[in-house]
Amino acid sequence: MSSSAPTDFNDRMLSLGLARVSEAAALASAQLIGRGDEKAADQAAVNAMRDQLNKLDIDGVVVIGEGERDEAPMLFIGEEVGSGKGPAVDIALDPLEGTTLTAKDMPNALTVIAMAPRGTLLHAPDVYMDKLAIGPGYPENVVALDMTPAERVSELARARGCQPRDITVCVLERPRHEDMIAELRSTGAAIRLITDGDVAGVIHCAEADVTGIDMYMGSGGAPEGVLAASALKCMGGQMWGRLLFRNDDERARAAKAGITDFDRVYSRDEMVTHDVIFAATGVTDGSIVKGIKREPFCLTTETILMRSKTGSLRRMIYRHPLK
Repeated sequence: MSSSAPTDFNDRMLSLGLARVSEAAALASAQLIGRGDEKAADQAAVNAMRDQLNKLDIDGVVVIGEGERDEAPMLFIGEEVGSGKGPAVDIALDPLEGTTLTAKDMPNALTVIAMAPRGTLLHAPDVYMDKLAIGPGYPENVVALDMTPAERVSELARARGCQPRDITVCVLERPRHEDMIAELRSTGAAIRLITDGDVAGVIHCAEADVTGIDMYMGSGGAPEGVLAASALKCMGGQMWGRLLFRNDDERARAAKAGITDFDRVYSRDEMVTHDVIFAATGVTDGSIVKGIKREPFCLTTETILMRSKTGSLRRMIYRHPLK
């Protein structure tokens, strides 16, 4: 990954185009909310996102996508997008973060995309990542992946000047997290369990005054980890990730992506090494953005658009007329 960005990465001008990409994916999945068909909802979002990306004047490469080239028509890792005439950029995306949430009409389904100069986003393979995140305002490295879950709660409470029982931790509800959940509860901390969508889970930490969530921890997809790090780089907050491998095939996948140190702990700024722009549009209602609203003559979406360069966060309402 490069540490210097090209001067033609005009994040201010590119950001509105990125918001349109996110909005288009959300609108495409609107008809499939609550219909029970995860694949159809995901495919609709993918098709719309690709179509909009190819309208942008960028020389884009998908570095965080939905699988390998032979799994097209997903937006696959290595796919080239854009007109090819603009700045060279890395794209990280999840056309529908929470396909199950969409199919079941449950909260916090989003469309998510990030863009950064070429070579500045971690090319995370499609494996698990052990993740830990907190919001802004804390001393550097106040918590760490090498701490036990109980130690993390204790140290964060000390830094906040409160008791462990005043800390709320967001955790993905999975059998693999049962021991961690039990240890967290032994400290007196509260746990917000989520069924899917750990990009949203990490973002919640950056708005603790709104969401009530102080810390995110647990294992989930490594690609989603890079997307979450992109959002935190814009909003403030700290994050760490360590790749987890279940077998030699997954290690080979990491090696193919250029990973050489399989035990490395990546900080937020090692996953996203330069300026990044991030957009997310609500599909179903959530604590970050509102979901799609169907009105008599239009569909209304809400999008958050963020730039790490300025730390700005813009909320955008888009009314899409129904034909």
